[in-house]
Amino acid sequence: MTFNDVFKSSFLENVVEFSLVDVLLAMVFACVLGAFIFFIYKRTFQGVMYSSGFGITLIGLTMVTTLVILAVTSNVVLSLGMVGALSIVRFRAAIKEPFEIVFLFWALAVGIVVGAGMFLLAVVGSIVIGIILIVFARRKIGVHPYILVVTCGDGEAEKAVLSKLDTAVERYSVKAKTVNPAGIELSVEVTLKNGDTTFVTPLFEIDGVANASLVTYNGQFAD
Repeated sequence: MTFNDVFKSSFLENVVEFSLVDVLLAMVFACVLGAFIFFIYKRTFQGVMYSSGFGITLIGLTMVTTLVILAVTSNVVLSLGMVGALSIVRFRAAIKEPFEIVFLFWALAVGIVVGAGMFLLAVVGSIVIGIILIVFARRKIGVHPYILVVTCGDGEAEKAVLSKLDTAVERYSVKAKTVNPAGIELSVEVTLKNGDTTFVTPLFEIDGVANASLVTYNGQFAD
């Protein structure tokens, strides 16, 4: 068989036609399930900065994937062409929260399943995943830590601050200490007693303490 014979064969004409109703139904399902993924993402987000743009991206990604799968299942040659085309695509957007990877793969999986026509699997699977994520997101795993940043004028003020922390918090650990001509800056990870943050004010009143700040800490430092 020559190259021209391939193009003259009916292989390229083997295209499954979709009705307008089928396409609209698949896209509506993809949009609804994408919105459901967006809702779960919003309810379970525990990062530092929430991005509504990423949530909208989940809806678009679900619908686009569904559209691609519909096209791929309609023609074998087209599917090979899309595999080649998509293989050269590179995404350079940084994922700030590792938890977001779950939602990206979830949106892709739902788009593939809906595009393949398995609506029930997409709905049931999404409900189960959503329930599991909400349950685990609401569970309090461990104790939420805080970072206390204190600027001390000298070593005596530093000792007074650490002595105060011995009784004011449940436990603490010095994570960083910077010494410069202006004084000493301490970064201390603290675990609060029943969420009480009132101990910060007495720290500021210690002689030699120029400033005291308490910030939430999610286990990662921003780049």
